[in-house]
Amino acid sequence: MRRLPWIRRMAAVASLGDDKRRQLFELIASSDEAVGRDDAALALGLARSTASFHLDKLVQDGLLAVEFRKAPGKTGPGSGRPAKMYRPAASEVGASVPDRNYDLAGELLAEAIEDATATGGAVGDSLRTTSYRKGQELAAGAPGLAEFVAGEGYRPEPDGAGGLVLMNCPFHRLADGHPDVVCAMNGSFLQGAAAACGESADRVAQNSVPGQCCARITPP
Repeated sequence: MRRLPWIRRMAAVASLGDDKRRQLFELIASSDEAVGRDDAALALGLARSTASFHLDKLVQDGLLAVEFRKAPGKTGPGSGRPAKMYRPAASEVGASVPDRNYDLAGELLAEAIEDATATGGAVGDSLRTTSYRKGQELAAGAPGLAEFVAGEGYRPEPDGAGGLVLMNCPFHRLADGHPDVVCAMNGSFLQGAAAACGESADRVAQNSVPGQCCARITPP
């Protein structure tokens, strides 16, 4: 599953800065069952309309999910009508400033270790292959390479010659401590993305400018 755009992830995290919203989220996250608006409002001493507003905002921000079913213990007129119930969203929401993607790095490293263990190959080779394949997978259907790297948090800027300078590294902290491993992973990931966008993988080149990503996109 693709992660939400950075601005939406930031908005989701900021949403929990509201006390009522945070209390509602914690209430539902700690419940074994989905929770209805009436029960949530009663538990926190809120008006039903207030609880409904904040719950729906949490859904909009990707922190809660909705399901419709008959609430237990309800009787009387309208009791058979499915009620709107809230539960924690299955996907995680994480945000950092600047934008980082350590989840992707962890996934690539874990897959590479699994592959190397199963095949007896070198972990470095598996990491490059896994990263290239993941770049192809995530960039499939992207309108172009520039748009893809922008969506992945690289902050591309024109270099004045038809190429792109990547001003942000989504794996910065890992690359800082383990440059040989992480920069090879990053380069293969971008090469796979380039291939998926109909570009030559050779457009991805090394970059040694301090403060920028270890890769850059050269002119076509």
